[in-house]
Amino acid sequence: MTGRELRERFRERFGLEPRVFRAPGRVNLIGDHTDYSDGFVLPAAIHLAAWVAVAARPEPAVLAISQNLADEYAFSIGNGEARRRGAWTDYVEGVAVTLGKAGFPITGGVLLIDSEVPIGAGLSSSASLEVAVASALLANSGQAAEPLELALLCQRAENEFAGMRCGIMDQFTACFGRRGSALLLDCRTLGHWLVPLPSGVRIVVCNTMVRHTLAGSEYNRRREDCETAARLLGVKALRDVSAADLARRAADLPEQLARRARHVVTENARVRQAADALRRGDCTAFGSSMNESHTSLRDDFEVSCAELDLMAELARRQPGVYGARMTGGGFGGSVVSLVEDQHVNRFLDEVTAGYRASTGIAPDLTICHAAAGAEEVLG
Repeated sequence: MTGRELRERFRERFGLEPRVFRAPGRVNLIGDHTDYSDGFVLPAAIHLAAWVAVAARPEPAVLAISQNLADEYAFSIGNGEARRRGAWTDYVEGVAVTLGKAGFPITGGVLLIDSEVPIGAGLSSSASLEVAVASALLANSGQAAEPLELALLCQRAENEFAGMRCGIMDQFTACFGRRGSALLLDCRTLGHWLVPLPSGVRIVVCNTMVRHTLAGSEYNRRREDCETAARLLGVKALRDVSAADLARRAADLPEQLARRARHVVTENARVRQAADALRRGDCTAFGSSMNESHTSLRDDFEVSCAELDLMAELARRQPGVYGARMTGGGFGGSVVSLVEDQHVNRFLDEVTAGYRASTGIAPDLTICHAAAGAEEVLG
């Protein structure tokens, strides 16, 4: 999909001239389940994006049409009757409701939505949709928000309306992504630093095509575990616990909570080490951190699954692979790998064949390019 194509489809369907906005998905290179503990993450915005075309309508309502799902939904603005439906529409209506509550009154409009970000792949399809929709609704209403405010409002919509208690990483990356770079993000202060990606390597996302139904509920449960562990340790968040602190205090926690805390504490350290390795161009050290991260997510945080473990193992067996780990919330979705340029084609063939032979499922492998954050697309 391009902005030009979506613009033309909108014209054909509605006879109106729209404005077009895009917001990228993201791949998290390292640092999963640390953002809601005020920790560190290292994501990159990717070239796959959610696209929204918008034009005004006189009625005080929004008509949202998903080309991907061949579905449409209309809702009134400001009537107090909004409610969660457990569908894609929650991310659209939730954003509209949240903007209104934050002092950005939304006017009526038509949204035509097309997303390239696969649902359930761990690439943040929800945040890219939220940010693109919010950008479109604000512009259609003659308003604007700074990127940080936009990210925080979209996070609030997902937390409070859609019911997923995510941290800030996904929406922040959708707003602040930069071509050719990852973002080292401190989720407490929201300080962020660009980390250029080294030449000669590719980021390959391997979608297992599996999404287990417990993903959403277990995500929220892991967050509760982290909050409980922090409270028992007497800190605001697990960000405030060092490895030495945890070693001294682990016996004060139930065994499961101690493992959850160990993942967050060690993952925060790995993120900073991995960012330093990228700055030095040390892909070997970076890959080792990726592999350790997957083990921690599998064993201590227990958010992996058989398909993710298989995909990570298949990836690591291939020539030219520095590291591979699950990315995203877990219980299905994708593995991200760092692969030398000259081995990418063989990697795609071998991993695809190996995963299909073991599971009977054809995976979706994508070479991802670090992309810019949300923007209006002109022309």
